Amino acid sequence: MKFIDSTTLSIKAGNGGMGCIAFLREKFRPKGGPSGGDGGHGGNIIFKTNSNLITLQDVALKKHYRAYDGANGSGNNRHGKNGKDIVIAIPVGTIVVNTDTEQVLKDFTKVNESFIIAKGGNGGFGNARFKTQRQTAPRIANDGQQGEELKINLELKVLADVGLVGFPNSGKSTFISKV
Repeated sequence: MKFIDSTTLSIKAGNGGMGCIAFLREKFRPKGGPSGGDGGHGGNIIFKTNSNLITLQDVALKKHYRAYDGANGSGNNRHGKNGKDIVIAIPVGTIVVNTDTEQVLKDFTKVNESFIIAKGGNGGFGNARFKTQRQTAPRIANDGQQGEELKINLELKVLADVGLVGFPNSGKSTFISKV
């Protein structure tokens, strides 16, 4: 097992689904009206600390993470399915830094601490949302928003429990080998 304390990842949250343009036509509703459903939200990229991990080896093996997109809306006011989130387990003491801006996004110090690093896009509205008293049959719908895309650097803080300081040739190595 290798001890890896730094790695670079490319992450992309899911895109939101598109809204739908549809019109309801039923037997006893001659002027049915708009019935386009909203698109689903895109999936998020979530980092969660795990006390069993001590290195970034598991995360470093896969360099690209992409969450699932939200499904498009459909007729009969059916909303699209939300995209599935991606949860990445990291060890306690990890610092997440945006490589483009050199800004620290999060410093994980607690066990089972979770944080959304990249937020998925919102789903677009269907034409049923745009119905008003003046415009009873709108033919417009929104596209879903794009998910956030980041290139990040993960750094693991390694802290020693005990430090040994002294002059050269004072017996530090001998002390460590005997203890």
